[in-house]
Amino acid sequence: MKKTTRSQNHTHPHRLLSLSVFAFLVPLTGCSTLQPDLKLPPAPVAMDWQSGSKDQLGSDTDRPWQDMVRSERARSLVELALVQNRDLRIAALNVQRAQAQYRIQRAALLPEVDGVGTGSSQRAQAPNGSGESSVSRTYSADLSVVAWELDLFGRVASLKDAALQDYLSTEAAQRATRLSVVAQVLGSYVQLCADLQRQQLAQETLASRQASYQLQNSLNAAGLSSSVELRRAKTELHEIEDQTLEAVAAAARSRNTLELVVGSPLGTVEGEPIAGILTDVVPGVGVPSDLLYRRPDILAAEHQLRAANANIGSARAAFFPSITLTGSFGSASQELSGLFDGGTRAWSFIPQLHLPIFNGGRLRASLKVAKVDRDRALADYEKAIQTSFREVSDVLADQAVIGDRVRARRDQVVSADEVLDAIGDRYEAGISDQLELLDAQRGLYSSQRSLVSAESRQVQIAIDLYRTLGGNWAADQVTPVAKTRWSESRLERSMP
Repeated sequence: MKKTTRSQNHTHPHRLLSLSVFAFLVPLTGCSTLQPDLKLPPAPVAMDWQSGSKDQLGSDTDRPWQDMVRSERARSLVELALVQNRDLRIAALNVQRAQAQYRIQRAALLPEVDGVGTGSSQRAQAPNGSGESSVSRTYSADLSVVAWELDLFGRVASLKDAALQDYLSTEAAQRATRLSVVAQVLGSYVQLCADLQRQQLAQETLASRQASYQLQNSLNAAGLSSSVELRRAKTELHEIEDQTLEAVAAAARSRNTLELVVGSPLGTVEGEPIAGILTDVVPGVGVPSDLLYRRPDILAAEHQLRAANANIGSARAAFFPSITLTGSFGSASQELSGLFDGGTRAWSFIPQLHLPIFNGGRLRASLKVAKVDRDRALADYEKAIQTSFREVSDVLADQAVIGDRVRARRDQVVSADEVLDAIGDRYEAGISDQLELLDAQRGLYSSQRSLVSAESRQVQIAIDLYRTLGGNWAADQVTPVAKTRWSESRLERSMP
């Protein structure tokens, strides 16, 4: 009878251990969450472009930025910026941080197993009052699981989902930053080339005004012109001197801006004709609904909305009971040398049930905060859509007329040049006076500056169109739900 009792005492811990292991494995098979179903509202914009020509609504929307850029110098600047730009570095670090945060939340679904080794010594007086004492020693080695929560109502899973959506939002924000850097570099380089052209025009006009002033000074000294004509020539000279200095300063400011965006000193940067910086390739606009999956800022806002929705599931789960498991299995002995001998096994299993009863309304307030955060994220998402559609519509409106504007400015330069030639001939023949000649010179100079502005604006519109359409993200043009599943499996495979 004693043998039977001893046998039962030996098998009972094994049964408990098997039950505890089974309890460990059950939640790993999957659990539901209390997250509300998220249904995205219809886009708060018209589903058709209100401006721009209809022939722009093509399907060729996946061209990379390299197809747009003809200038080798501009390409090298963009490639350098993609390596050196500090905003891109910060965005990449934000992605790494969000990835680590997701792994932290993902790890909370699994039990944390620690190895623990202890040794203790205790001296005690003999109970018979003889004054003698004894020293007892205990050594143990255990594998322990401390306060592992069974995620019965999906609280931890919801936090994990929110962390995943935060990671995806940060990843989309990184793509938005990259797209912005490409556009900023190209735009800053175009602006620098335009400022250098204006500087060259001002310097050429300054040389012409200096020659005119020297001529008037000589004529006045010979008594062939009046002092009024001399003062007028001097006034024109001072005016163009001021414009030349401002053009030099503007070019320096544009250069500083370009260096900041690129992220490193550039050395000597020479300008080039603005019209030759980009190719004639114009990105296809596509249908408006494509913008929802092309613009990384819209995708980032949607992932933030999904993260806020997941937090509601976590706040709801806090109302329900939670179970945590603490246990250990190992060996204990009074002698270190016999720690792993037979008969020294020791184990403990401590389940704990936590039932919310009274918390002063804290849980309800937390749920309210989560719902308000979801509503705010929804408003941000809708605002991102509205902003993106307005930007595209504005660019299309500009693109529809910029070609005609450039042609008009070029015709204006030709006409102003012809007027100056005619007035110059009349001035040399003594038919026109100095005032007419100065007016013709100012007209040509002004029309040339206007042409530079129009050409730079035409190139900038092409850059803005590429940026507002979301760039070339053909590989990422999938629904955020599919992107979430793919990214989650990728992150889990990469976990150590």
